[in-house]
Amino acid sequence: MADIMRADLGIGPGLSEKKMFGGICFLLHGNMIGAIGKDGALYRPGKPNEAEVLELPGVTPMVMGGRRMGGFVRLGAEAFADDTTRRRLTEISLGFVASLPPKG
Repeated sequence: MADIMRADLGIGPGLSEKKMFGGICFLLHGNMIGAIGKDGALYRPGKPNEAEVLELPGVTPMVMGGRRMGGFVRLGAEAFADDTTRRRLTEISLGFVASLPPKG
């Protein structure tokens, strides 16, 4: 799954990876775009895009420690295989994160 997310994100300035949350986190200029874990993927479409992406098949709100994480969504391992959904999530998440100021 990490190789698929790498391919979806492509190669560009400011992209990096970091081990976090028991998986691999993908960042753009220090801001999280998404992550891969054992149960699927996490994406950061941002709060303004959350309602739109929750309409995509297999996308659910991200809940961590019993609390919903606003601006983040989850894509289960089975739904991750859907190229159209995954690529749309990647596009929206990259667009949102690119609008944030760089960290560090």
